[in-house]
Amino acid sequence: MFLFRILTYLKYILLVLAIGVAVLLSYVKFFLPNVGKPIELSVDKSAQTIERGKYLAHHVMVCMDCHSTRDWNLFSGPPMVGTEGKGGEKFDQQMGFPGKYIASNITPYNLGTWTDGEILRAITSGVDKDGKALFTMMPYHNFGLLDRKDIEAVIAYIRTITPIENNIEKSVSDFPMNFIINTFPLKATFSEMPSKTNQVEYGKYLVTASGCMDCHTKQEKGKFVGENFAGGFEFKLMHGNITRSANITPDKETGIGNWSKEQFIETFKKFADSKYSALKVKPDDMQTPMPWIMYAGMDTTDLSAIYSYLQSLKPVSNRVIHFSKNE
Repeated sequence: MFLFRILTYLKYILLVLAIGVAVLLSYVKFFLPNVGKPIELSVDKSAQTIERGKYLAHHVMVCMDCHSTRDWNLFSGPPMVGTEGKGGEKFDQQMGFPGKYIASNITPYNLGTWTDGEILRAITSGVDKDGKALFTMMPYHNFGLLDRKDIEAVIAYIRTITPIENNIEKSVSDFPMNFIINTFPLKATFSEMPSKTNQVEYGKYLVTASGCMDCHTKQEKGKFVGENFAGGFEFKLMHGNITRSANITPDKETGIGNWSKEQFIETFKKFADSKYSALKVKPDDMQTPMPWIMYAGMDTTDLSAIYSYLQSLKPVSNRVIHFSKNE
């Protein structure tokens, strides 16, 4: 009799737990994300605003990096001319992602039916036109911390790019990410862009906009598992090769603590030279997803500020093997 009662109690407990899990999953699946409706917005479309948006989209936030077709026959996979904004770049399980995520078409062909407010919500809160959560491959958590004027400038710019007919397949998350992804979107908490005279704070702003920490911090399935900016994020590329992000903390042995500001700036600026921007790579050559060619167009003052901020970070000792060939 006693054993029967224990088994009965266990059945009730398991039933309650099952109901609780079902309720929780239902809430996450059907009531999240909850970041509010898109705001009523009509962005400024002045030439100055559009030019600012172009600079951000191509050289700082590098929207055109993922939302174009990249030529992986060239070093760093620069976007192919004429594909800007068409989308289609794939990030899937073979690259270590918990699903298959496809960069969307952000030309007016696709976004022509979106309002400015809907685009703003997607970029800064991670929710698309239909209210569905976006994966953090696009660092909307970062973009939601920026100056809203900068995001509006990007919207103004992408409204002007050439429409490209390219219908993208829908992104799909594996279990349990298909539930977890709904917890990722957050309401934007915009800030004012710091003065350029405050190089450290302005540099922090640019690092946030550029998503430096996202790639230069080790991650597993969208979660940070390493020291910030200490590198080690693995990118599984073509031919089975692996590239790992560098340690960009000011550690003198394993990071960039011994780099001068001039050396840091030149490391980026040299990729503006055609001998680098058209550098072909073979299957056994080192390749990287780092969009050097795009960042090379960043203003020297901005690169200087990024250097100042990175040098203000805590040094982290973490030696990274940057490239491993498939044997």
